[in-house]
Formats: sequence, C-alpha cells, structure tokens
Amino acid sequence: MKSNVTEIDVRYAETDQMGVVHHANYLVWFEVGRTNFIKQIGLNYAEMEAGEVVSPVVDVELSYKKPAKYGDTVLIKTWLEKYDGVRTTYGYHVLDANENILVTGSTVHVVVNKHTFRPVLLRKTHPEWHAIYMSLVNEGK
Repeated sequence: MKSNVTEIDVRYAETDQMGVVHHANYLVWFEVGRTNFIKQIGLNYAEMEAGEVVSPVVDVELSYKKPAKYGDTVLIKTWLEKYDGVRTTYGYHVLDANENILVTGSTVHVVVNKHTFRPVLLRKTHPEWHAIYMSLVNEGK
C-alpha cells in the first residue's frame, strides 16, 4: 500500500487550555497529509479544481487514542483506502515521534461539478486520476 508521511510540528495555537492539540486541528492535518499524498502520486488538486470540479468531504471519522501536545512532532500517514469511481476514501494515522498511533481516521470524498455540486465521474472528467486511483486500489488487494 502506497502511503505518504508528512511531518508536522505542533504549534502553540493548535492547543487548547488543557495543553493538548484541539480536536479540530486533526482535520486540518488530514488535509495537509491528503494534499501531500496526492502530490506524491503525481497529481495536483489545484489543477483538478481548475477543471471545474471539486472533491468535498462527505464523511469524516476520527478516533482519538492519545493526545499530541505543544512542541511535539507528529507524523501524518495518509493512504488511499477505497475508490469506486464515485467515492474516494483516504485513511490516516497520526503518529508520535516513536510511531505510536495518536489518532486514526478517514475521510470520504465525492467529485462534483464546481457550480452545481452534482456528482460527476472521475473517469470522465480526469481519466488520469481514475487510472492512478484504480491502480493503487488494485495494488492494495
């Protein structure tokens, strides 16, 4: 399974009164990891958007195991979990410096027309993305 690992230094502004990373920041980190994963496999999300389509999140799942704190360095491991031509699911692990799992999660996305938000088929709008995603899914079987 192809994955990307993105390193993030926890900033003070990302923590709450308890001194731990506020739960909402993990979603931002997922986006950073997902963007880097997409770049790593040779694609560019900004170019996709220029083609009149976007890929909104339609479902999010997070499970918190251990907190990250200010000054920690965390690793965001991102991979393509599922793709069926309509929905794309990315998986995530947030790891500490010793690679202990702090958070697990996933996001589900659909590709839609930028103006109508009606679903479109990636294989028709961006056949290169479709081919790469199918290859990655088949590689993981």
